[in-house]
Amino acid sequence: MSLFNQYSTLGFIGLGAMGKPMVTNLIQVVEPGAQVYVHDITTSVVEDLVGTHSGTIVGCASAKEVAEQADIVLTMLPEGAHVKSVYLDPQSGIAAALSGSSSKLLIDSSTIDTASSLHVKVELAKIAPEVLFYDAPVSGGVLGAEMGTVAFFVGCSSSDPKFPLLKELLRAMGSKVIPCGGPSLGLAAKLSNNYLSGIITIACSEAMDMGMRAGIDAEVLASVFAAGTAQNTICDVFNPVPGVCPKAPPSKGYQGGFRVQLMRKDIGLAVDMARRVGSRNVLGATGLGVYAAASEASDCKNLDSRVVYRYLGGDEDWKGKKE
Repeated sequence: MSLFNQYSTLGFIGLGAMGKPMVTNLIQVVEPGAQVYVHDITTSVVEDLVGTHSGTIVGCASAKEVAEQADIVLTMLPEGAHVKSVYLDPQSGIAAALSGSSSKLLIDSSTIDTASSLHVKVELAKIAPEVLFYDAPVSGGVLGAEMGTVAFFVGCSSSDPKFPLLKELLRAMGSKVIPCGGPSLGLAAKLSNNYLSGIITIACSEAMDMGMRAGIDAEVLASVFAAGTAQNTICDVFNPVPGVCPKAPPSKGYQGGFRVQLMRKDIGLAVDMARRVGSRNVLGATGLGVYAAASEASDCKNLDSRVVYRYLGGDEDWKGKKE
């Protein structure tokens, strides 16, 4: 029997663009007859999952109800305020299901500020000292969540007694599980990662646009970057120019993927963290400004963050012109 199947029940709260495919991957590895209790404020998403996986997925009316049923609860939520509410609301939150003798394992994969995560951990410890809370944000986007290839950055050390269990559980939904040292350090790693990813996206958009305007074919230019020192995952897998990476959101009208507003949020959180720890970010304010403006632009809002290529005036119809 696997380590995490020694726990009789699992719960998952937050079934958005990332959470829903993560749950779908999770249920593929649970023991036959096991159930996963889920909750989301969008009831239609819950109903869809329950209908598709009847008998395995059970819908719940609140986070409290999930925690009442599950020994391990995972959460994937948009912002720090949502995390605080889901965990600490005295009526409907996870805390409402806890007692002094509770010994649940709680894992938050949301990308939020480190202060909110630490606050939740401290408050939960006051209610139930035996409850374990870990930050474990993910990287890899919606495509990675669907394919089960996301990376988890866990706020604990490799020597943590629970890390073997965390690793086995999270590997059911991702390809890599990296212990980052201690509480909130998974989030610190994720914010550092998203800061770099967001800045690279802008640079990739500018470099692609520059080379294409000079007369280089977009696919040729992407292959040049892949072969040279500019090689990066954004260019190789999520290229912001439509048509270069057929499976990526830019080739689907920038639909799906990681919304530009969320990148604005994460870059903002990263810049705040840098300021707090005394790190000098010369690109932070500029990058944040680009994502803030793109988030408000009518032709970019609510689309994948690589839409900054459009915001910067890049040619999206290059392939049609070539034909």
